[in-house]
Amino acid sequence: MKTTFNQLVFILCITFFISQNSFAQEQQEFYQLKIYSFDNEQQIEATDNYLKNAFLPALKDLGVATIGVFKNRDSIISKTYVLIPFKTMDDFLTTNDKLITNKLHNSKGNNYLEASHDNAPYKRIQTILIKAFIDMPKMALPNLKGPRKDRVYELRSYESATEKQHLNKVDMFNAGGEVPLFDSLGFNAVFYGTVLSGANMPNLIYMTTHENQEAQKANWKSFSDSPIWHKLKSKPEYQNNVSHIDKYMLYPTDYSDY
Repeated sequence: MKTTFNQLVFILCITFFISQNSFAQEQQEFYQLKIYSFDNEQQIEATDNYLKNAFLPALKDLGVATIGVFKNRDSIISKTYVLIPFKTMDDFLTTNDKLITNKLHNSKGNNYLEASHDNAPYKRIQTILIKAFIDMPKMALPNLKGPRKDRVYELRSYESATEKQHLNKVDMFNAGGEVPLFDSLGFNAVFYGTVLSGANMPNLIYMTTHENQEAQKANWKSFSDSPIWHKLKSKPEYQNNVSHIDKYMLYPTDYSDY
């Protein structure tokens, strides 16, 4: 059967689209969000010392750059959030094995690594594995100029009732235009991603940044008042795709790269 010119053009277009889409997917980063919880100040101090002097330097020694470490602005909540970017899933899977034999990690982190069962440096560690959105495939450093102590790093998790509705909300960020809307309003996003493994699936997670609490409130008011947002959220295809929202107001530690 002969292939017509139109059929050939169609085949070439589809081939180009698939190759471009595959390339974009290959470029999407993966993120590990480690959340440490504690019982006392001694544990917080021990984990801070480990992260600052052993874990982050060792990761950088292994080629993992630009790592974020954050704490809750609400001092009642004692948690530490560590955000680690990986270029590929293989990088994520092999990093722990590499840390085991890393001399810097083992020497500087000895007290933490060799802690006894009755003197653990933390209560628990929760790990969330995230894949970056297509519309923001790589993590970005925020463009903030104010004092670090005043900065608000807002971490949000959007849960959906079903996997299909979750994918619909992800599409709302990408094809729908939420990502460029946030960008146009100066939200200074660090990342957007869909959760591949975590406790609250199906859900997506993203982090935006603000000069201070006043700027955070003003930015969200601009978003809520935006005609673009009002038009987007009223579209029939994007209804009922979020069932629960968690938000955490964080600040960067003095040794965070963000």
